[in-house]
Amino acid sequence: MNKFLALALITISTLTSFGQNFEGKITYSNSYESKNLQITNQQWLSMMGNKQEFYIKNGDYKSVTNGTLMQWQLYVNADNKIYSKMSNSETVFWNDGLSNPDSIVNVQLNKNVIEILGYNCDELILTCKSGTQKYYFNSALMVNVKLFENHLFGNWYDFLKESKALPLKIIIDNSQFTMENIATGVEKIKLSKKDFQLPENVKTAKSPY
Repeated sequence: MNKFLALALITISTLTSFGQNFEGKITYSNSYESKNLQITNQQWLSMMGNKQEFYIKNGDYKSVTNGTLMQWQLYVNADNKIYSKMSNSETVFWNDGLSNPDSIVNVQLNKNVIEILGYNCDELILTCKSGTQKYYFNSALMVNVKLFENHLFGNWYDFLKESKALPLKIIIDNSQFTMENIATGVEKIKLSKKDFQLPENVKTAKSPY
């Protein structure tokens, strides 16, 4: 796995108010605009997937894609590790949640910017060393931010401490591509702890990136 794919993994790492921390599934539609002359828009889309299903329960989450390269990511709160499964390896690689090669230069919050699936969303713009990250969210999809205070990887905690809610749209602009994820469905469903466990006997190793 080379560095530009590692960067892609970092970026993936999203009505009536539910009145409590959201548990369930958010389905996203993904698109890519490549900045890498060696990779087309369609190749990014094929590798990383045009569909993403994001599941969350308390402090654990899992993201499943239909990509030919990227298959799933799993965050296990108890381990504070982000596990990534690629199709070209039987080994599941993990990153320490406390590690973050990126840094944030500026934070900007704009109110009532866009409506998505009936939710009026605020916009949070993080200007980072790696580029720009824009998140659109509504408080109906709230999370317990304290559960993610050690999840610095991918600027996840920096986003959550400002939003206190999950994103309904994400735009990531970096040196390799501009990626847009937009929610196409939100389902409040009960999930099991087993939904956030690694497969039995799976081999894991620390990611080199």
